[in-house]
Parts: sequence; C-alpha cells; structure tokens
Amino acid sequence: MKHRARRRAAASDNTLPARAEAPPAPSVEAFSFGDPSPVLEGRDMLADVECYRNGDWYEPPLSMPGLAKSLNASVHHASAIWCKVNILASTFQPSAVLSRGDFTRLALDFLLFGNCYAERRESMTGKLLGLKPALAKYTRVGVEPGRYFFVNGWRDTYEFERGAIWHLQAPDINQEVYGVPQYVSALQSAWLNESATLFRRRYYLNGSHAGFILYMTDTASNVNDVDKLREAMRNSKGPGNFRNLFVYAPGGKKDGLQILPVSEIAAKDEFFNIKNCTRDDVLAAHRVPPQLLGTMPNNTGGFGDVTKAAAVFGCNEIEPLQAQFLSLNEWAGQDVVNFRPYQLPTIEGK
Repeated sequence: MKHRARRRAAASDNTLPARAEAPPAPSVEAFSFGDPSPVLEGRDMLADVECYRNGDWYEPPLSMPGLAKSLNASVHHASAIWCKVNILASTFQPSAVLSRGDFTRLALDFLLFGNCYAERRESMTGKLLGLKPALAKYTRVGVEPGRYFFVNGWRDTYEFERGAIWHLQAPDINQEVYGVPQYVSALQSAWLNESATLFRRRYYLNGSHAGFILYMTDTASNVNDVDKLREAMRNSKGPGNFRNLFVYAPGGKKDGLQILPVSEIAAKDEFFNIKNCTRDDVLAAHRVPPQLLGTMPNNTGGFGDVTKAAAVFGCNEIEPLQAQFLSLNEWAGQDVVNFRPYQLPTIEGK
C-alpha cells in the first residue's frame, strides 16, 4: 500500500504545471572614464613620431598639413599670427634681392610652422640676384648636410641646389632638424574652440533638438486640441525652426501648459565658457594683447591703455623676431634684411 501511495504521489507531481522561472534581477552596471593622464607620465605627441628618415630627407616631427589646417581653427589663433606678420612686414625695409611680399611669406611660414626657407638665386657669375621663399609646408631637410627637397605629395620630388637654402627654425628641445612653433601647447584649446563653434552651428541647423519640453496637464483641452498642438510642433522642425506657437485653452487652469527648458540654457552657458577659456589659452600662447586683436572685454574696466600694451608687445615680441631674421644677412653675405623700429603714431594732445 505504501508503494502504491508513493506512485500516485509521484504521478500527481508530474501532472502539476511547471513553475515559471523568475526573471533575473537587474544588475547594477558601473563604469568610469578612466583616471587623469599626467603630463609627465607616458608618451607625448613628439615621442612617437620624432624626425624619422624617409629616404634622402627627414620627416617633420609635426604634421605640416595639420598645422596649416589649424591656422583657421580658431579666430584668435589666426588673428594673433597675422598680427605679428603684419607688424613685421610693416617694419621691414625692402632690398634689391628681397621684396616685402617675399618677406611676408617668410614671416608667415616661420610663425605658423616654426620653419622658413629662403632660396638663393644666383647669376652665372655667382652674383646674388634674389631670395625667394620656399614653402615650408613642402620643404624637407635632407639627411646629408646642405641638401633640401621640395616634396608635394604624389608629384615628383625636387631637390634644391646644395647650399642654396637658408633655414630659420624655432628651437625645439627634442631635436635639431626642424623647428617647432611656440603655440603647440595651445593647439588643443584652438581645436576645442573650433569644435564648440561647429557644434553650435549644428545645434541651430538641426531643428529636431530637444530644446524644451511642452508640459501639458490641463484637462479642459480635448484630444483634438492636443493633436493639433503636436502637429504644429512637428511642422516647426527643420529649416525655419524656432517658430512661434499660439495655444488657446478656454477654461484652462493656471500652469496647465508649461514650457520647461532642457538644454538651451546649459548649452548656451557652456558654449560661452568654452569660447572664453580657449581664447585666453590661445592668446597666452601667442602673447598678443587682446586689445590688439579687437577682442571685447568682459568687464566694464576694459583691457587698459592700448598704446602701452602695443609698446610692450613691440619690445618683447616684435624686436626678438626681427633679430632672428637678421641672421639672413650673415648667410647671404650682404645686408638683405633691415627693419625700422616699431613705433606707434603720436596722438595729438598726448
């Protein structure tokens, strides 16, 4: 009897419906963005590339096309470089072998790429006829001393005559083949400034961004009114966005229809903060007073006397640049570069 009872119990257990398995409890997922990277640890931008040998010439430590594109990445970056170039060109005294236009290109190449090259043009008798700038973006220093090459992508490489190139380079602590511009530390800020501007343009061109939430709790409005309002907002996206909407809700309650901003205020404040911070970084790297670039002050006090700032700028920045270009006279064997002092025009009554 006991065995039959056990069999009946087992049979009855088999006929019971299977219990549904409970879904697994959701787990907590944690992640982080990583620890900050110190400047003095790991590799830097120049440690990976260096000046590696590419056949008969060395490649620059920095991308020359990248530096050329970065010129227009930030308004203040381009303006600071052109400010120095214009002042140097205005104080330059042209000679029979070097025109003002050719010197302007030399100054632009030196301030932008940290390198500038002048090619010596001679007559059949060896007399110096002129000095022409060789584009620093495409000029490469040869492995053998005195050899320089003009490399322009897929085109045939052109080698200059030996000893015909004068090379002025900004000093670099990592190598002595090429110069490196002094504003390298501010390139990240210039690129961030460009990214903020491009993001802001996309923000305005894209009409479907979540600029606000239309929060509606009024029960007096029927479903047709809500559908019409939803259709009106849907049609306001794309070109011609930011249109005005009129809502009529008879018998509605106070705060029955609310507009809650989501990202407009935060994005606006962050945009101005990024633009101002990156501007200060770029100007600090170029050491150009902001009042010389047409920058508007954020406070009522302003930036101070512009003439005093220009005088200090001319003494600390323009004169050292002029002294570096004077080395061309020693290489050419005659005076081909001369500058007049950088002086501000006198203002009547002062």
